[in-house]
Amino acid sequence: MKAYSAIPSLLLALVLPVLGMAVDAHAQEEKQEPAKGVPAALPKGKKLVLKDGSFQLVREYEQKGDRVRYYSVERSGWEEIPAELVDWEATRRAEKEAVQRKEEALEQMRAIELAERAATIDVDASIEIAPGVFLPENEGLYVLDGRAVLPLTQLLSEIKRDKGQTLKQILIPIPIIPTRHRVSVPGKRAILRLTTGQPEFYMRTADDREPELEVIRARVRGEVREVEVIDTNVVGEQYGNRKTVVVQRWQVARRVWKLTVGETLEPGEYAIAEVLPGEGMNYYVWDFGVDRPAAKK
Repeated sequence: MKAYSAIPSLLLALVLPVLGMAVDAHAQEEKQEPAKGVPAALPKGKKLVLKDGSFQLVREYEQKGDRVRYYSVERSGWEEIPAELVDWEATRRAEKEAVQRKEEALEQMRAIELAERAATIDVDASIEIAPGVFLPENEGLYVLDGRAVLPLTQLLSEIKRDKGQTLKQILIPIPIIPTRHRVSVPGKRAILRLTTGQPEFYMRTADDREPELEVIRARVRGEVREVEVIDTNVVGEQYGNRKTVVVQRWQVARRVWKLTVGETLEPGEYAIAEVLPGEGMNYYVWDFGVDRPAAKK
């Protein structure tokens, strides 16, 4: 009797582990089955908006006939509701707003990353401004012309009183006569010539100031290029009149700034001037010219 009674105990000892493994495997299959097609790493969820104003926070959903099947983020499982309960227009609007918020967040992250990168780049380090093209390490203003980086030459502009206004004061010697001065650079043409109407400029500064630069369309008058006309009224107030081009400026590294034009430059003569806070335009300017590209044969 003792021998026979030991047999069931032995069988149970062998069978129970196998049954336990089978039960665990089946339970694991049932647990994983609803999650088929659900990505392993998902965002917090999206709104499935209902007509009563409430919503279900879901990972994904699909409509099958008159039913909507969705994976609930809150309850971590698959559920179904009648499709007529869903406000589809509000659901699509919520998805569109979520995508827009995500894009705005990415743009902010990119801006923060660029700012942090610019703050950590050493001013003396080589900066690649185009594939295989590096900005020189010396201070100054440069322009990217194709694959060449060209330095711009700074020259002092001349300020001359307008002859017409001078004649008025000679004929009518009254101290309240307004005056006009013309600011110009010598020569009809700049030595530096560009063939692109969308140049990119880079400036390395000697300090940490943020340079306020203007691109000015110069007017050829005789043997000079006029960049500004300064009028002084009867009370001594001065007003500068110059034809500027819309520009965009941002920092690419510490003490390094990039300047791009907001419109295509027409062929002609140009100057770049720095506007000093509280002082107006600096009369040391950089000049260049834009030529039409040669016609292709």
